Amino acid sequence: MKLLVTGATGKLGSKVMEFLLKTVPADQLAVSVRDPEKAESLRSQGVDVRQGDFDHPETLDTAFTGIDRLLIISADGDNDTRIRQHSNAVKAAEHAGVKFIAYTSIANATNSENLMAPPHVATEAAIKETGIPYSFLRNNWYLENEAGSIEAVLAGAPWVTSAGSGKTGWALQQDYAEAAAAVLAGEGHENTVYELSGPLHTLEELVSALGDVLGKDVHIEQVTDEKYAEIMKGLGLPDFVLPIVVGIQESIRNGSLAVESSDFEKVLGHPVTPLNEGLKQIVTAINQAK
Repeated sequence: MKLLVTGATGKLGSKVMEFLLKTVPADQLAVSVRDPEKAESLRSQGVDVRQGDFDHPETLDTAFTGIDRLLIISADGDNDTRIRQHSNAVKAAEHAGVKFIAYTSIANATNSENLMAPPHVATEAAIKETGIPYSFLRNNWYLENEAGSIEAVLAGAPWVTSAGSGKTGWALQQDYAEAAAAVLAGEGHENTVYELSGPLHTLEELVSALGDVLGKDVHIEQVTDEKYAEIMKGLGLPDFVLPIVVGIQESIRNGSLAVESSDFEKVLGHPVTPLNEGLKQIVTAINQAK
């Protein structure tokens, strides 16, 4: 049985590999990466490192050859780019005769008003069309996505948001990575959809928890989308990014991430990392990076 992880040198992929290496013999593991040189540490542990680029389908056809179980970690970029790249990966998996595909999707993908849902809807549909057994890992929201706001708070600024009272199922990347590794290496996950959502919280509650971690009151400033875009532009974000960051706030506000589910705990076999502990880890990492 040969397992392969795409994007294995990325933030999520590298964590998935850490968990897999604890439970699966290295000679049964392979990775598909754009730049194999960045995966030397994996190669040195006995992992089969293959070159694969989502923009060059022929490299994926080669990378996926002989693979039984595949984890496609969703790519970065605009929606159209991601749809094209994911389509290339799914077609290559079909060409290679892969027997199982796990895919990192987004919360409530097919019923979502989330700005970033379209690539995931298209990819889930493409995987289903192949007839290959699948598991869709509908990841809610990485707590690490809030690192910029946490850093601003540490510097004395308020937490600025236009998300209102919308709820989000935050969890650490390591929890999502552990779940992905468990599904890829485990049994009984064929044709499943897992809504991987941590306990739901509003941003007000998240900021209150951060205040507990820091031992001080943290001010949260609720603004309009227009004001939020203006503030983000003032912080140096390029114009093309502004609709994305505002769209994320809107997605939280409209409830598209408010998915209540026990799937995370079911897949992990234990609860996700508590919110306060996750925030503590991120604060520590930010302080250590200074």
